Amino acid sequence: MGRVFVIAEAGVNHNGDINIAKELVEKAASAGADAVKFQTFKTENLVCRDAKKAAYQLGTTDNSESQYEMLKKLELTPIMHTELISYCNKKNIMFLSTPFDIESLNYLVQCGIEIIKIPSGEITNYPYLREIGRTGKPVILSSGMSRLDEVDDAIKVLRDFGSKKITVLHCNTEYPTPYEDVNLRAMLSLKDELGVEVGYSDHTQGIEVPIAAVGLGASVIEKHFTLDKNMEGPDHKASLEPSELSEMVKQIRNIEKALGNGIKRPSESEKKNMDIVRKSIVANCFIKQGDIYSEDNITTKRPGNGISPMRWNDVIGKKAIRNFEPDELIEL
Repeated sequence: MGRVFVIAEAGVNHNGDINIAKELVEKAASAGADAVKFQTFKTENLVCRDAKKAAYQLGTTDNSESQYEMLKKLELTPIMHTELISYCNKKNIMFLSTPFDIESLNYLVQCGIEIIKIPSGEITNYPYLREIGRTGKPVILSSGMSRLDEVDDAIKVLRDFGSKKITVLHCNTEYPTPYEDVNLRAMLSLKDELGVEVGYSDHTQGIEVPIAAVGLGASVIEKHFTLDKNMEGPDHKASLEPSELSEMVKQIRNIEKALGNGIKRPSESEKKNMDIVRKSIVANCFIKQGDIYSEDNITTKRPGNGISPMRWNDVIGKKAIRNFEPDELIEL
């Protein structure tokens, strides 16, 4: 298994403040994430003015404002994009941003974005998927709220218009996601049924589920993070704080090492233990030269640097080539 691509999802947790956004970049880089991801959108292209908020947004933001008003405050301006891309380069972490409309997609392509991240809500947006396919860039597709056939349809649109490399993230869009609704095995279904690389975009509280996803074979992990869960805004409460993000990345790196290459054989670190903990065939009592080895006069004991007990039947019935003291390694 290759290195897991870890995306620290800053999203809109910058609250429209470039200084907070830069601090998020810094924390993501310090945590060891491969990329830090924001969201790029024009509110007027994204939602109708009377669109309702999601239930989790009602619980974390000012209920007197509409979804439109909430999102308008969270837009990243072109100047902010330029500053963040430059800052990501300085901190040696990949800048990513999810485009939520075609105008934003085209803008990010002009900015030199390396990977297009498609959010779950756009999986049925044909004209949007078509334009992403035309970029020919690698795609990471979140699949929250969708059925297998809907994911398949989205992949076909992307491929029909030019996408070659597509990774599908299993996802649940409830913030936070109840553990019983995670259904991590669906990630494996996506891989088996659609023949694509898979990963996991996590909205649970804590870090154990994304780590488990790596154990199941996720090649990409995406996780929301914030500077402080108590900040005002729609996504902070379902996000990790910097210390938690660092711990998640650390554990993911440990798990990807532990998964290994799948070949069952002694590791270099344990070879030194083989002679110590395995056994050899030894004399069970004094054996005189010419005696016949039997179930009574030989046994197995440590160390394992003599004849292997797996050759027991080769030894039984043979003559002793010399005298053997009790516990002495048998020779043939």
